[in-house]
Amino acid sequence: MKRNMFIYVFKFVQLLLVALITMSVFCRATLRHDTIDDAGLYLGELYFSMVIILFNGFTEVSMLVAKLPIIYKHRDLHFYPCWAYTLPSWLLSIPTSLIESGFWVAVTYYVVGFDPNFTRFLRQSLVYFFLHQMSLALFRLMGSLGRNMIVANTFGSFAMLIVMALGGYIISRDRIPSWWIWGFWISPLMYAQDAVSVNEFLGHSWDKRSGGNSTLPLGEALLKARSLFPESYWYWIGVGVLIGYTFLFNFLFTIFLSKLNPLVKRQAIISKEELENREKMRKGEPVVIQLRDFLQHSGSFAKKSFKQKGMVLPFQPLSMSFSNICYYVDVPLELKQQGVSEDKLQLLNDITGAFRPGVLTALVGVSGAGKTTLMDVLAGRKTGGVIEGNVNISGYPKMQETFARISGYCEQNDIHSPCLTIHESLLFSAWLRLPSDIDLETQKAFVEEVMELVELVPLKGALVGLPGVDGLSTEQRKRLTIAVELVANPSIVFMDEPTSGLDARSAAIVMRTVRNIVNTGRTIVCTIHQPSIDIFESFDELLFMKRGGELIYAGPLGPKSSKLIEYFEGIDGVRRIRPGYNPATWMLEVTSSAEENRLDVDFAEIYRQSNLFQYNKELVERLSKPSADAKELNFPTMYSRSYIDQFVACLWKQHLSYWRNPQYTAVRFFYTVIISLMLGTICWEFGSKRDSQQDIFNAMGSMYAAVLFIGVTNGTAVQPVVSVERFVSYRERAAGTYSALPFAFAQVAIEFPYVFVQAIFYCTIFYSMASFEWTFSKFVWYTFFMYFTMLYFTFYGMMTTAVTPNHNVAAIIAAPFYMLWNLFSGFMIPHKRIPIWWRWYYWANPIAWSLYGLVASQYADVEKLVKLSDGVQLLSTRLLVKNVFGFRHDFVGIAGIMVVGFCVLFAVIFAFAIKSFNFQRR
Repeated sequence: MKRNMFIYVFKFVQLLLVALITMSVFCRATLRHDTIDDAGLYLGELYFSMVIILFNGFTEVSMLVAKLPIIYKHRDLHFYPCWAYTLPSWLLSIPTSLIESGFWVAVTYYVVGFDPNFTRFLRQSLVYFFLHQMSLALFRLMGSLGRNMIVANTFGSFAMLIVMALGGYIISRDRIPSWWIWGFWISPLMYAQDAVSVNEFLGHSWDKRSGGNSTLPLGEALLKARSLFPESYWYWIGVGVLIGYTFLFNFLFTIFLSKLNPLVKRQAIISKEELENREKMRKGEPVVIQLRDFLQHSGSFAKKSFKQKGMVLPFQPLSMSFSNICYYVDVPLELKQQGVSEDKLQLLNDITGAFRPGVLTALVGVSGAGKTTLMDVLAGRKTGGVIEGNVNISGYPKMQETFARISGYCEQNDIHSPCLTIHESLLFSAWLRLPSDIDLETQKAFVEEVMELVELVPLKGALVGLPGVDGLSTEQRKRLTIAVELVANPSIVFMDEPTSGLDARSAAIVMRTVRNIVNTGRTIVCTIHQPSIDIFESFDELLFMKRGGELIYAGPLGPKSSKLIEYFEGIDGVRRIRPGYNPATWMLEVTSSAEENRLDVDFAEIYRQSNLFQYNKELVERLSKPSADAKELNFPTMYSRSYIDQFVACLWKQHLSYWRNPQYTAVRFFYTVIISLMLGTICWEFGSKRDSQQDIFNAMGSMYAAVLFIGVTNGTAVQPVVSVERFVSYRERAAGTYSALPFAFAQVAIEFPYVFVQAIFYCTIFYSMASFEWTFSKFVWYTFFMYFTMLYFTFYGMMTTAVTPNHNVAAIIAAPFYMLWNLFSGFMIPHKRIPIWWRWYYWANPIAWSLYGLVASQYADVEKLVKLSDGVQLLSTRLLVKNVFGFRHDFVGIAGIMVVGFCVLFAVIFAFAIKSFNFQRR
């Protein structure tokens, strides 16, 4: 909790801002205590306050799901029983509930103009405190039941729907069908609503008579009109039930944590060859050959496969030479506070060297020496800092736009689209990165060839999956990362620590793959951290760096590292290597800072004075001049394919990703069908009941509930999906696969058909069950507004993900806007009663336009007389929705244009945020 303080502080500040806005909307200067409609606005404020406090617990879902793998691990290893986790969590939540509920009531109570009695102020605070406690317990329970972000969010939304729709405000108790009345009696919000309502409306502020023939006080008349219980003892019933629910939900949370297991069993794909090897090992047969024995014959595979027949796509072997490379970054604030006076920190210091075709070069050094920094600088992957020096490709100055087309970069983190197969991942990369004049059949043949080269043919149909969860093993992912770059047919390939995190056998398989690639004549550079003796001696040349970004050796390794050993043993005082000792480990030990101090030498300076340095300098000078038959690399466009081709390819990939992601797609459809049936049975024949003002309010409540619940669920569910794809796109865009905008618009376009099916499901089921008027125009308008409402919520969720570092932050950023959209929707306070200084936000609120279109298209042209809330006067439905809510039928078209406009706005902001913001800093 202490280390998550940012989230708690942010939630508190967010709650405080919403409280201040609520206070200014329901300001006592603009509200009166004269009629039932006036009292209805105060009831709306109480309902909104409780919804905010209820929603405030929703972040518990994502926070718990993120912790579940650790909790399950500790539980299964018998570190502690689950109650030892849940009880402290509950106790630690009490101060946050006190602060949040206390501040909300302190900010809003007297400014809104509730009953001034201080006892009633304290009683309202008490209800809100226990409501917040119940909310936290409920959403922890949903997280432990769902065990997956998307499933848990959906469960949480179901819980919110039942709690809110049957809480007695959206739909009054007398209008809830008999088969759903049990939901009313179990809804915690109903008890909270009744408790705060009797606390407020039985106060002295509401003692005056309600007018007409009624002898009831105004407060009591409102409670009866809204079918709330008017007896004062309902306050203590409400508090008691909230306490009971808090205990019950925390108890169930403990039980579920103890008894349920993770939804997905962590497992990797195993090839047939692997299964055969395991079977041999079980029988005691030898299966592993020594890596050094394999590497001595490793050329045979490449020669057999490619030297005889030639590769499907030829490539141009290229060398890379670089001289006097320096790299500076701004000094971090922490170092400045420790007394560092310089503005720039130098990470690379005068690095000179060369990489040549058919030569496997290793970049080695202690942690912090600058291995990956040098590779990023040479590959053009740095997003900040200042670079100095010269880089040449086969004698011509390096141009980054061109360089991305002839190079590949295998990142240390193997990030791929989880719902594609290995074969599809490679086809996608080949489609967008090979020249446009290469036909599809040739591309497929080349992909097959690369899969054979990296030994992925037995796994070609395997789904990639998420790292550490399902799909490919770490070693298989490494080979896929290499293959994805190889299908671009690069001449130069950079690999950042290809063996990190692998066991000896997996590392041997990856290095076998790398050796196969070198034997095709490509230029390969790898950073390696603490390699084994076998892996180290599989390299041809070495660039060895020390801390401070300086070179201390650049040259050949020689058989069994003989050249390297000869060089360092030639320095006075350096201890000799023991027979059989790992040269890589020995090299790092004898060149450490402690050894430099002991010998009083600078290994970088010794290297600069050596014959090896002079040889390398001459080599770089020679490679920096183009040979007679060399041509400067030149491509007419930055990308291999046009923007249209990029869009089509990205759309193809997104189609496969969505189709194979049932946790997102199927759960969304399932949720829509269930919510349609639930709302349809709760709001049974609401559309045909048009006798009183409360009937119209109930029908509007059904529309409001659908817009809010399906919309917010869509916006929340899409965030983790977009977050995963965005991080994949960082790698693909850096490699020159596609531009940001085609990717973003493909992500937008794939949502259209899925949301359309969702809207058809919902509208067909709900519209018929709620018995709205069956005319073609009214049904089409209803479907139109629901479709574009679901779309703009989905695009809003995507937009918040695009402007934030990850989906957890996006969910926190999105929440206050959902609250404000809810407040200014026109349901709790009609726009005519919103203070003049806030009325502009009503017109800038997408939910307000959705409700405007839905209600006005159904009711704003109906002349049937309805009874007003005072129970005496009659008014036509058309005039009622115009006078109370301000809805006019001739404005339905404008409302339609506005909801489409919000879809376009959020989609465009999403696209340009994807293009402009890069949260993967290098």
